[in-house]
Formats: sequence, structure tokens, C-alpha cells
Amino acid sequence: MGAVGGAAQDLARRGDDHPWVRTIARLGMVAYGVVNLLIGWLALQLAFGDQSGSASSSGALHELADQPMGAALVWGVAVGMLLLVVWRVLEVVVDHEWGAGLKALLYAAIGVSAVQVAVGDGSKGGTDSWTAELMAMPGGQLLVGAVGLGVIGYGLHQVHKGWTEGFREDLETGATSGDVGSAYVVLGKVGYVAKGIAVGIIGGLFVWAAIEHSAKKSGGLDVALQTVLEAPFGPVLLGAIALGIISYGVFCLARAKHLST
Repeated sequence: MGAVGGAAQDLARRGDDHPWVRTIARLGMVAYGVVNLLIGWLALQLAFGDQSGSASSSGALHELADQPMGAALVWGVAVGMLLLVVWRVLEVVVDHEWGAGLKALLYAAIGVSAVQVAVGDGSKGGTDSWTAELMAMPGGQLLVGAVGLGVIGYGLHQVHKGWTEGFREDLETGATSGDVGSAYVVLGKVGYVAKGIAVGIIGGLFVWAAIEHSAKKSGGLDVALQTVLEAPFGPVLLGAIALGIISYGVFCLARAKHLST
């Protein structure tokens, strides 16, 4: 089994160095950028009082599906996200970057959601159902709380990555120089911090759900942004986060163009 595993890893390493891997990563990053741009736009509309759309990845996909050639566009996002899954799985196998495995799960969830929307079976619903199932398991309350703490930790990591400009390593050498490069840095800094704050709020909702032993207290990105909207100066805060998510989406497009080796 060790020889088989070593051979598989060697094959994956050769694949990881191949130009096609960079190509699928670029295509996937474009799809992810589009999703975040749409989420940011929906969040911005929510900040201005329009609550007709769900400011989440599912809501963004439904918004995309309503556009001309929407089905083809959603299928494109689905393929792009699943390509990102392949890229991240290769990173886990070759470089043992276990954090890439978590990202692969996130991309897979968006990709599956895109397929469901493309075939007309997608839902704009939140996370209440699976949170309730998790809560009903032995030790479920602790599990939900642990999930919440993990999500908060990931959100803080995103904020730290943005604030310290750790995202620079995701761009090829020279991509952050000059006026255009400086713009990439600003977009990345604002985008990562905004995304981290939004993700942290989602984690906080899960912790709250665990404390209250109520799945309805939890929620995804749409619920988190709605929570921000209901806070003091909510529309202003939500507008700032929305612009940050849009910045993150643009940064993803820049990263697709200047993906580091």
C-alpha cells in the first residue's frame, strides 16, 4: 500500500507542476470571483433596502440564472468551482496543505449548489436543516459550537491575511508593483478583511445556536449580513462589507490572471 500511495503522490506531483493545473486554477478562480461579485452586489442592494435577493452563494447563483444565457453561466460557475476542488485536492496530496482541503469543501459546496440551480433544483434556503440534524446527534450542541468556533477561527485568519497582506504570496512576482499592482493590494486587503468579518459573524451565529440549543439561531452568509443590517448603523456597516466582498471578487479575478506558481 505504501508503494501504491507513493506512486499516486508522485503522479499528483507531476500533475501539480503541469500547465493544465494552472489553467484549471485560473478558470476556477474566475468563477469564484464572479460568485463573490454577485454576493457583494446583493449585499449592497440589501443595505439600500432591497431584500428581494438572498446575499449568499446560492442567492448569487439564482441571480446569475435569471440573466440572459443564465443556465450556461451557472453551469460555467459549477465547472469552475469543481476545477478549484481538483486544484485544492492536489495541493493537499502534493504539499500537505491541509487548509486547502477545507477550501476544497467550500468550493465543492458552491459547485454542487450551482449544479442544483442549473437543473432547477436549487434552494435559496439557509443552513437550519443540517444544523438541526447535527444538533440532534449525541453531543450535537457541542458539535455545532465547535463548528462555530472553527468558522470564527477561519474568519480571523482571513482578516489577518488581509491586514498583513499575506495574500501577496498568491500572486506571481511583480504583480503587486506599479499603480495596477498597488490597486490589487488594496483590493485584496479590503476584500479579505470584509470576507473575514462576514465569515466570523456566521461562526458567531453557530456558537449562539449551540448556546441557545436552537438551530434557527444559526445561518449562512445571508443571515449574517441580515444581522449586520439590524445592528446600529447597520446599512452603513453592511454597505462597507458589501463593497469589501466586491473588492474580494475583483481580487479573485486579478489572482486568476496573476496566479503564483
